[in-house]
Amino acid sequence: MAETADPHMTLALADWRRRVNELYAAVRVAPDPQAAWRMWRAERDDLLAVHAQSPLSEDQKRTFTGLTVFDYDPSFRFTPDLDPVADAAAYGIDIGQDGSISLLPFARTRGLADALGGELTLYWIGGYGGGVFLPFADPHTATHGGGRYLLDGIKGADLGRTDAGSPILDFNFAYNPSCAYNGPEQSTAGWVCPLAPAENHLRHPVTVGEQSFHRPT
Repeated sequence: MAETADPHMTLALADWRRRVNELYAAVRVAPDPQAAWRMWRAERDDLLAVHAQSPLSEDQKRTFTGLTVFDYDPSFRFTPDLDPVADAAAYGIDIGQDGSISLLPFARTRGLADALGGELTLYWIGGYGGGVFLPFADPHTATHGGGRYLLDGIKGADLGRTDAGSPILDFNFAYNPSCAYNGPEQSTAGWVCPLAPAENHLRHPVTVGEQSFHRPT
């Protein structure tokens, strides 16, 4: 979310993050992943449609009827093993008005290649509090070319892990970065979203999660 000097917008940003955290907390404890996904979809549509920190412009909100997503497919829910990343070095990313963040590769999945055509690197977000970040891209023509996010500790996007410690990677919950929604009046508003790095470009289409955003007119 883009920060602003307006105290009301700053409090709105805190509210956005609180609601996203609460949403993912409910997702993690839900006994039925598909029911949790339906709840996640409905809440995200509501946030984008009415919230002051929505990445949609006010004009876009007036005609917004909901995000376009693929149908739920349980075969895209994984709990892969992880291998450490040897000799990893953090690198910085400029995120516009919000300054910069550093990303440290800390793990590589093991067990996704057959289904997705590649493994994925998980990153730790440097700075106070930190968090896990998992961006990825796939070649499907209906998905956002710059990639989508699955986990983002800063935003509270966390699907949990198994009792054995494996991350839950349910790609039905893949969503677009905020930059994918920007309307014309927001093009210079300082929105900067990290793209999926080359090592997280999958060879097989990921036919679940959010599709490319078609801006309302």
